[in-house]
Amino acid sequence: MARLMLSLDGQILAEYNMNKERYTIGRLPDNDIRIDNPAVSGHHSLIINILNDSFLEDLNSTNGTYVNGKLIKKHAMQHGDVITVGHHQLRFVDSQDGEAEQDEFEKTMVITPSSQGEDRIRRVGVAVDQAAKAVAATNKRPGVPENATALPKAKLQVLSGAFAGRELELTKALTTLGRPGVQVAAITRRAEGYFIVHVDSGKEDDFPQVNGVPIGPQARRLNDNDVVQLAGVKMGFFES
Repeated sequence: MARLMLSLDGQILAEYNMNKERYTIGRLPDNDIRIDNPAVSGHHSLIINILNDSFLEDLNSTNGTYVNGKLIKKHAMQHGDVITVGHHQLRFVDSQDGEAEQDEFEKTMVITPSSQGEDRIRRVGVAVDQAAKAVAATNKRPGVPENATALPKAKLQVLSGAFAGRELELTKALTTLGRPGVQVAAITRRAEGYFIVHVDSGKEDDFPQVNGVPIGPQARRLNDNDVVQLAGVKMGFFES
């Protein structure tokens, strides 16, 4: 099933499964995909789904409908197309090609830990152990209940760039992410939670960010809905 990912300024706002034949996009409340913004016409665009194909049509909108930066009147949608309506973007994701894209994302961002060298991985483990001990000590303070529940499952969802909407399940004890020579970080699963730690970067003291704040050389525990920025890509951390 195809779907649309609505975003503004790189932040995903909503996701729509394309399980109907017709979808209207516009500012008025009767649209299937409502974008309440003055730059969007009342009924701006229309998507028609016929079997496995989707077609986009501009409904004589004031500011026009764009696909991948080009003004269109009618357009046969392809996996990865980005529709621009006013200031908002709708990324078209075809589930038939989703697995291939996920593979491409993992090839681009997920790094084999062994390629980082034993010394770097050892330093990651030391930093995370220190942070985990601090969390455990905090939970044992009077008046603070210990976390007796099992560690929840967690995932990263890409919020910006070409792979916006892609998800990565954090099932491994250690997941190394980034781009060598640019910025690399590791996310680890411990009994105390999920931790992110800086591994390497092309510039000195160029640390990944969590919620807009550099994490520094120490490991940082991740909380539900945190936004991680790594190697120019924003990713949301979500627990389930």
